[in-house]
Amino acid sequence: MQFTAIKTRAMTPPRDNLFAVLDESLPELRERDILVVTSKVVALHEGRSVPIGSIEKDELIRREADRLVPRELRPLRRGVLTIKGHTLVTSAGVDESNGNGHYILWPENPSGSAREIWQYLMEKHGIAELGVVITDSHNVPLRGGALGVAIGFWGFEPVIKHRGRTDIFGRTIRSERTNVPDALAAGAVLAMGEVNEQTPLCLIRGIPMVSFTDDDRQDAFFFNEEDDYYALLLNVFQKP
Repeated sequence: MQFTAIKTRAMTPPRDNLFAVLDESLPELRERDILVVTSKVVALHEGRSVPIGSIEKDELIRREADRLVPRELRPLRRGVLTIKGHTLVTSAGVDESNGNGHYILWPENPSGSAREIWQYLMEKHGIAELGVVITDSHNVPLRGGALGVAIGFWGFEPVIKHRGRTDIFGRTIRSERTNVPDALAAGAVLAMGEVNEQTPLCLIRGIPMVSFTDDDRQDAFFFNEEDDYYALLLNVFQKP
């Protein structure tokens, strides 16, 4: 498997053209490639930026969050832990880094954005199988440091089901599954970096287990909170 970070020109707020950046930065794509794109450059393409000082950051976070931890339960000197788009993320994805005086928000519909990029690149490069993943960073409970996570995707099956297979001792697997988008996001964000690398794209090649599809597969990946393994822990989050 090859994870290749791709350097681009700097995209600047309040709005820029991601498709022009893709045209000038990407090599010729091949069948079964997967392109990972940071959410920040997608947001800049969509004009999802707000000048710092035009609104209080806490108010912007409340506006952007689906649910958040109430103020009285937050640890001191920590960010606001939120749920947005089926993802645990600090401050609802509102970010000041590389914003040049702007708060950068998440794309309005990350998987819809992934589908637009997917369609554009499929037609431009004349290929039939392509995956696109939109990423951001988040913190994993009980671990230090940020990790890349998929906030949207398109073009492939997101879950590999292993039920019915056997382990090396012949035991039948009953429920094991592999999370493909987050696995790809974690490796890609590690390759792309988090600060001033200016590599918001990562081209992944040689992933043999991925099944490509033109269908909308969001429901196969994103869980409702009440159906999640961690539902008991997620109960602390409230509507803004």
